[in-house]
Amino acid sequence: MRHTLPIAPQFYVTAPQPCPYLEGRMERKLFTALQGDDAARLNDSLSQQGFRRSQNVLYRPSCADCAACLSARIDVSQFQPSKNHKRTSRRNRDLLRRATSPWATEAQYALFREYLEARHADGGMADMDVFEFAAMIEETPIRSRVIEYSDPGQEALIGVSLTDVLEDGLSMVYSFYTPDRPQASLGTYMILDHIDIAREAGLPYVYLGYWVPGSPKMGYKARFSGLEVYRNGEWSPMTDPEAYEDEMHPLSADPIAEQVANLHLPDRRASGG
Repeated sequence: MRHTLPIAPQFYVTAPQPCPYLEGRMERKLFTALQGDDAARLNDSLSQQGFRRSQNVLYRPSCADCAACLSARIDVSQFQPSKNHKRTSRRNRDLLRRATSPWATEAQYALFREYLEARHADGGMADMDVFEFAAMIEETPIRSRVIEYSDPGQEALIGVSLTDVLEDGLSMVYSFYTPDRPQASLGTYMILDHIDIAREAGLPYVYLGYWVPGSPKMGYKARFSGLEVYRNGEWSPMTDPEAYEDEMHPLSADPIAEQVANLHLPDRRASGG
């Protein structure tokens, strides 16, 4: 009888560095390479356990004394747009959406630079050059798409999302948009549009990355109904955001070895006859 064996990727931990979300804290990431014939299956499995993709790497925050970063996704079946969401959809209803293969363009990079300079001038991506940007877009071993948004009759881009297609949803890897339309709430609109895309494709979830209690940068994610967070090894509906403050307690993080031991990895496909 032939048995299948679990994929056994090697996991590593980054050196501590200043946390981009909570002042005075240090962040650390658990990560593994995403490569080979089983890359898509590994990405699907670990995404369902709170990991995110960055090029050919899957990572999850694994800080020594903090577990505040919680992976967040929207359950499409439970999402109900708020009044503000409906207004945002109406403001942007004439925008054109175009889905393309993950190929970087000069127009994308120009918009990316405008976005960073206006919103994240002191962030970790501020010094990214055109080659690094191209790598971010193009270096993907799985099924990815670039979703572009523009005005009717105009070639200029106003929004872009690098989006992975998972077995159970869409993962918004990175989004950026023009800073010249603050009233349009383009970031929120792109999430709303991805909910529509997922619903049309019969995919149950839209993965949004991490929600961090106490971080103003992440507050907007808690305003989507149907939001779930990955906590204590399982997905659960978001409750009162203030109920998650205990995740910043020094004893809230499990040891690295325990985290890795508790991961569920996909089985290798049986080979041969």
